[in-house]
Amino acid sequence: MPALTGPTPGLSSLAAQYGAILSDVWGVLHNGVTPHWGAVEALSRFRAGGGRVVLITNAPRPGASIIAQLDAMNIPRDAYDALVSSGDATRTLLENWRGRTVARVGPAVDDILFEGLDLTFGSDEEATAVAVTDLDTDDDTPADYADRMAIWKARNLPLICANPDKVVEEGDRIVYCGGALADAYEDIGGRVMMAGKPYNPIYEQTKALADEAAGQRFEKNQILAIGDSVRTDAMGAAQFGIDLLFITGSIHAAELDAFNDPPARRVSDFVSVSRANMVGFMPRLVW
Repeated sequence: MPALTGPTPGLSSLAAQYGAILSDVWGVLHNGVTPHWGAVEALSRFRAGGGRVVLITNAPRPGASIIAQLDAMNIPRDAYDALVSSGDATRTLLENWRGRTVARVGPAVDDILFEGLDLTFGSDEEATAVAVTDLDTDDDTPADYADRMAIWKARNLPLICANPDKVVEEGDRIVYCGGALADAYEDIGGRVMMAGKPYNPIYEQTKALADEAAGQRFEKNQILAIGDSVRTDAMGAAQFGIDLLFITGSIHAAELDAFNDPPARRVSDFVSVSRANMVGFMPRLVW
């Protein structure tokens, strides 16, 4: 990790070093309610200068539905070349349960993830696995599922988590995600399967799309990851072997006092647990 002396003034100060960006969506491009227009401009200008941008998100739905969500927010498609979601990667895992019964955790909006997979949703007592997209409501906590987790553990059911994120920024508050429930289940000895960030399969898929968009094969030192989570974005970048631009003003904003010019050492120490090569940080992505 290079010695940083302060926040990175903008993506433009790093752009010349990279041919491709793998950018997080929620926490970088928007907060679940409002787009971060500075980030949209930054990615658009990177692409206008010849760079390629692939969005990589732990959203538990197929990528096409996430693109539709970005369209509804008026985020222009010239800000990115392609998008890969944790939902896309999770569908590959769920193929192994075709024709079988699974228990379900998550809101109805995520039902699109399961279309065409020939799954039957049933009770915890009859399921062969548990499919988790997120918690059922934004007000839920993992503790609310203690009784259900006890049944899953007693029956040795694998939990297939479509969203490894533990928390996410939702407007002006932080809410729990599927990854928090997966952690709680692991804590009691349950089996967990995940395919999104920080795991390599989703990065391999994302890099392949960047290579395709550019018509060339990028080396890993030509790729920059941008994200706001130590657990998923920073660890994912470290495990995949690419550099990281860390966005401090999202889920870790309070811990880092992100908008009051935190010391670079404080941010570096915070991210160091991931072993990511953090080449810069800023509260919001800007050009």
